[in-house]
Amino acid sequence: MLSEMTDSIAEDRESGPQERTGKRDRLIDAASQLFYEKGVERTTIADIATAADVPLGNVYYYFKMKDDVVDAVVSMRIEEIEAIRAALATQYDTPANRLKALFKSLSGQSEMIAQRGCPIGSLCTELSKRGSDLDPNSAKLMHTLINLAEQYFQEMGRSDAHDLAIEMITTYQGTAVLAHATASPELMRRQTDRFDRWIDELQQSPDS
Repeated sequence: MLSEMTDSIAEDRESGPQERTGKRDRLIDAASQLFYEKGVERTTIADIATAADVPLGNVYYYFKMKDDVVDAVVSMRIEEIEAIRAALATQYDTPANRLKALFKSLSGQSEMIAQRGCPIGSLCTELSKRGSDLDPNSAKLMHTLINLAEQYFQEMGRSDAHDLAIEMITTYQGTAVLAHATASPELMRRQTDRFDRWIDELQQSPDS
């Protein structure tokens, strides 16, 4: 999960995020995991209640319907991306190093990605297929990630920061799809090395 990716930025931190023990938090955590493992449509409220060890009737005290759970999971994912932003700001002193660490944090769970795909990408893909219109949650979540990358490219002084951010996230998501389709975690690891070299080349090349 993204919280595990956040931890991969600095493995030597003294402690991880504070454990989420409230019923509502347990329900959100359980839903996030089940959505990743089974998909949104195949996950029921009863499944979430069982996984969270919360009586089924209690779920409706916190969430009136399944869509409310989906909204909460998306909000949690966005909070995790913001946690990555905060961790990068304190641990890396240049935007180039922050970009490298961001890509590494996203691709660091290569075994998990090879088994199930990217937790962000798979959720966004499924949400975008719900109903007749695009789900705004999928756009909100992906834009949060793109905007973070764009911020770092801007700090590098790149006028093409938005295009570079799109290229970065497209590269990551495409590699995640391929790694999942071929069950090859090594693809994610190799792409991380290529990304580091790409950032080094951008620093040495004039702005376009």
